[in-house]
Amino acid sequence: MKGEKKNKENQTTELKIGFSSNKLAPKIASKKSKKSTSNKSGIPSYVANRMARRIAFTTGIPTISGMGVFIGSYYLISKGIAEISPTLTLVSSALCFFVGLLGLSYGILSASWDFNPGSFLGFENIKPNINRMKDAFKTSQKDIAS
Repeated sequence: MKGEKKNKENQTTELKIGFSSNKLAPKIASKKSKKSTSNKSGIPSYVANRMARRIAFTTGIPTISGMGVFIGSYYLISKGIAEISPTLTLVSSALCFFVGLLGLSYGILSASWDFNPGSFLGFENIKPNINRMKDAFKTSQKDIAS
């Protein structure tokens, strides 16, 4: 009995992310101990789904474009249509991948935390989400310090 009680108290929170068969939005389920259920914090599932859709769009298009630069350059060079320097190909591809990296941050920060989805671009949600992130870091620093 004592060993079981100790294991329940020492349980850590696990996060499982998967894709449901009928939607392309991630389904997030967490397993929490009795101790952590009283302090509910984290990202609600509807917000996580909204973030995943925005990330897929804002990161996916630039990433596919970055790979397309290599394919396009190869096609143009192999058919003799244009002479493209390897440097131009690499810089163009790197720029696309960098835009994809920015899209990752934008997808997370522009998602609305309200139950209603908000606007299409979500610019109005960036500042409140940055404040949420700062507050979460402050809280975690207080938890670590105590």
